[in-house]
Amino acid sequence: MSELGKALIGIGLLLALIGSVLLLAGRAGLPLGRLPGDIAYRGKNLSVFVPLGTSILISIVLSAILYLISRFRR
Repeated sequence: MSELGKALIGIGLLLALIGSVLLLAGRAGLPLGRLPGDIAYRGKNLSVFVPLGTSILISIVLSAILYLISRFRR
């Protein structure tokens, strides 16, 4: 059970770090969520937001970071 507890604490800290980075990015004026390719529809009774452009950008950045980490670990 000790390993599970450590894993949950690590995941919690990682989520807190990611949340902090996103808050700081919003305050810095980065247009995450308003990139070209993000789809936003606001109807009378319905609101839909599909962040395709933001998702692709985050995917590319994370892929590059993980590639560099795996490259240096060899």
